[in-house]
Amino acid sequence: MKNKAPRSARETAVVVICDVLQHGRSLTDALSITEELEARERAFCRELCYGTLRWHDRLNGILNLLLKKPFKPKDLDITVLALIGLYQIIYLNTPDHAAVSETVTLCRSGKKSWAKGVLNGVLRNFLRNRASLESSVDESLNLRTSHPSWLTQALTKNWGQQSVDILDANNQYPPMSIRVNQKITSRNTYLKQLEASGISATKNPFNNSGLTLEHSVNVDQLPDFWQGASSVQDSAAQLAAELLDIKEGQRILDVCAAPGGKAAHILETAPSNVSLLAIDIDENRNQRVIENLQRLHLDAEIMSVDGLQPNEWFDGQSFDRILLDAPCSATGVIRRHPDIKLLRKASDISTLVTLQYDLLKAIWPLLSKNGVLLYATCSILSSENSQQISTFLREHTDAKEIKITADWGQPCEHGQQILPGDNNMDGFYYACLKKV
Repeated sequence: MKNKAPRSARETAVVVICDVLQHGRSLTDALSITEELEARERAFCRELCYGTLRWHDRLNGILNLLLKKPFKPKDLDITVLALIGLYQIIYLNTPDHAAVSETVTLCRSGKKSWAKGVLNGVLRNFLRNRASLESSVDESLNLRTSHPSWLTQALTKNWGQQSVDILDANNQYPPMSIRVNQKITSRNTYLKQLEASGISATKNPFNNSGLTLEHSVNVDQLPDFWQGASSVQDSAAQLAAELLDIKEGQRILDVCAAPGGKAAHILETAPSNVSLLAIDIDENRNQRVIENLQRLHLDAEIMSVDGLQPNEWFDGQSFDRILLDAPCSATGVIRRHPDIKLLRKASDISTLVTLQYDLLKAIWPLLSKNGVLLYATCSILSSENSQQISTFLREHTDAKEIKITADWGQPCEHGQQILPGDNNMDGFYYACLKKV
């Protein structure tokens, strides 16, 4: 199947998934081609892409039982077609005959018409032997939960018996949470606007601006979204602004700020006379920060610079508050980004741990005396979180941990960890450090 302008949801899904599996492209970026589809087809295509990648390892385990030998690497598109067909049969309400016929149809023309009979046989064989095939694959925890073995082992080491709940939570559909811009309206007022628009939502119990929608909607359906009244942001990410405990007149630094959700929340809740510098090394991602702040009618200084090299951009004026939203494995947000299970490798973790520590070391001197640095990740691996802070405290005698006392998450040796699905939140880690 050529990488031509796609004509249907299924054909587009094959192109998107091949892009992720073959080229290591993120699912978010690969889905950009779905804008060519009309709304209903686009929604179906996204469901096929997210679902097939979410359950990739389990589906692939079943496919391997159905094939005498795997398809060749050059026939990845045929493999993906088979996985999409299996996904529709197992996880969607697609009638069996439709799932088979529509999948096979995509092979009827072109150089790969040979695959028509193979796919037809594979899918019909699955329908005949479904129970035994699924039972066989599910004997493996990795395949049952559709996670790579390195990650299953890491989670088991970190979280023991809780790891199975984490693995299952990673495969759930995440809720859509929003943050009300308190510079424009109140949460109660916005809740009434949502109700008037036929959108049901509940209040986030851990802050004054968060709402979780009963059903996801397009942002165009959110009242006054483009006028800056609200933003889409997971409830766990909404905890950062309050943890920083910002006072009047303070100078704030947001490191690795893109796409700007936490920076915006800080400005929405902080006194109007604070100043914020948001930095990120990626100029393209910084454009998102600019666009988000403009939509929300907020002001900050934005710089595309390297946090590891403050000597190139720091003006000598120390900061009262620093948010380091550190680059991480993103193992806490797999339910939103299932491609992480396929793109992240065990070898990535040590590289990330080194980068996180180097950023902490580089940024710490920029914090004023009695200032507070909030270290945040969307990881659930202790090597990136509690162990990282333990090492930093041991090597920096001018750093003292401020214990987080909260109704959310669970305390670690250092900091507080939210696991995926806890109170409907993504997996997040926070630790507060004070310079003494």
